[in-house]
Amino acid sequence: MDRSIPVWVAAALALVVLMALPLGWIGWVSVSSESGPTLAHYATVFQDPQLQKALWNTVVMAFWVGLASVALGAPMAWLTARTDLPGQTLIRGLIMASFVTPPFLGAFAWVMLAGPNAGLLNKLYRNLSGADDALVNIFTMPGLIFVVAIYTFPYVYIMIANTLALIASDLEEAAAILGAGRLRVAATVTLPMVAPAILSGFILAVLQALALFGSPAILALPAGFHTITTQIWSFFHYPPKVEMAAAFSIPLLLATALLLQVQKRLLGRRGYASIGGKGGRRRAIPLGLWRYPALGGCLALLACAIFLPYGVLAKAALSRAWAQPLTWDNLTLANFTFTFFEYSATQSAVLNTLELGVMTATVGAGLAALLAYVTNRRLIIGHQVLAFLALAPIVIPGVVLAVGLFIAYTRPPLLLYGTLWILFVAYVTKEMPVGYSQADATFKGVHPELEDAGRILGAGRLRVLGEITAPLARSGIIATWCFIFIGVIRELSASIILFTPATKVISVVIFDLKEEGQFGPIAVLGLFMLAMTFGTVVLMQRVLGRDFMGAKE
Repeated sequence: MDRSIPVWVAAALALVVLMALPLGWIGWVSVSSESGPTLAHYATVFQDPQLQKALWNTVVMAFWVGLASVALGAPMAWLTARTDLPGQTLIRGLIMASFVTPPFLGAFAWVMLAGPNAGLLNKLYRNLSGADDALVNIFTMPGLIFVVAIYTFPYVYIMIANTLALIASDLEEAAAILGAGRLRVAATVTLPMVAPAILSGFILAVLQALALFGSPAILALPAGFHTITTQIWSFFHYPPKVEMAAAFSIPLLLATALLLQVQKRLLGRRGYASIGGKGGRRRAIPLGLWRYPALGGCLALLACAIFLPYGVLAKAALSRAWAQPLTWDNLTLANFTFTFFEYSATQSAVLNTLELGVMTATVGAGLAALLAYVTNRRLIIGHQVLAFLALAPIVIPGVVLAVGLFIAYTRPPLLLYGTLWILFVAYVTKEMPVGYSQADATFKGVHPELEDAGRILGAGRLRVLGEITAPLARSGIIATWCFIFIGVIRELSASIILFTPATKVISVVIFDLKEEGQFGPIAVLGLFMLAMTFGTVVLMQRVLGRDFMGAKE
């Protein structure tokens, strides 16, 4: 008997338990009552005016975020992939910074920038114009859409830029030779070829917006309206209404699953766009006088996502009063002292975050690698089902996953609530699609013939994996580890429901500080989180010797 079979079966069972248990409990609790099965919880969800409003707010926000992300990401992808725009390396680096910035941290920063009363941009506007009213109010639906979009458009950018990189310039040049101007060439030749990627990017941006908790909680709740994720969170306020949370989670889960299926079909048709293939030539389109205005437009957008938020966080971290000018009298390091040495929750939250990050990344990368190896080499019956389950968590918003885990692990036989283990399970499940996708791409690049040679010489499957395949896949597995670690550091949506006072993580402490109005410590912890994130990115770039965003894709 092959001694490796129990290993593959154990990895498969672990994945099934991770997925089936929380989703099964959500489905059961949503239709259960003391008197037996019922649809009363769903009736309440769809008939309650407040819950209907939360559903509608979510649809409106996600739709406009999708449109805004395409409007921002598509032109930037075209400029950096097909033109002679100056500073392309800088722009890609800044887009990567936006990509890895936690959206809830950007929302905190924009509260300090565009809050109607103390926001720095509004104060500057009042000083310059003498007006009494605010220039902008971030606590509105348009404000929420803006903040979510500037941290969501990189998903659209990556998808379209990668598609444009596969398209040769031959057809565009032929159209230009026949007398078509640049705008007509772009509209009649380039646009139809990248249309599937644009629509797929729109769906991906909508999916990201649907699943967000942090930004709506920071910007929508003060404005007096809910989205689905914040409404689900409110069901866990005392007394918790778990049945309602489960019933309200199902529409969000179905919507994300449907959208992901549509996106998969679109990507499945994307091949026709690559007329020239990778061997085709791609020539940079000269922008002429528009080079520097185009660069200015790109930098203006990235200023909203990076320069202004990071700048106001740094200012707040170093100020006694964050809303006042940063003079010598206002300059202080007291926020750092208070945050790390006086605020009781910080040190344990940092340790919890690092412990969970390392543990989740290590176990998650190992499990993802095993599953990807099993599915690539077709080692057990039903390997297609394993591939589906490994990617399935991508359709489960973090808040919905947290509801399922809360229900599953607050009752026998596994009482994990109140421990770090429930967060560990949540993080491993949530990050599995990222880890599996990276590991799957890695093992596809390792030819099975190398393993066959080892097995012919008498080595077992596990020995071949350890001595031949794993060393060849080392870079990809390291990338998997880093992606999962970054995901854990910035996670809020599941943590906000599953934490207890003893199991807080950095993102939850930041959220608590917002409730207390402690903007200086928020800025300190935010910068600390960003430093850990970018430190991991730099480490990965050094080890792998390749671009972060390229590795991601």
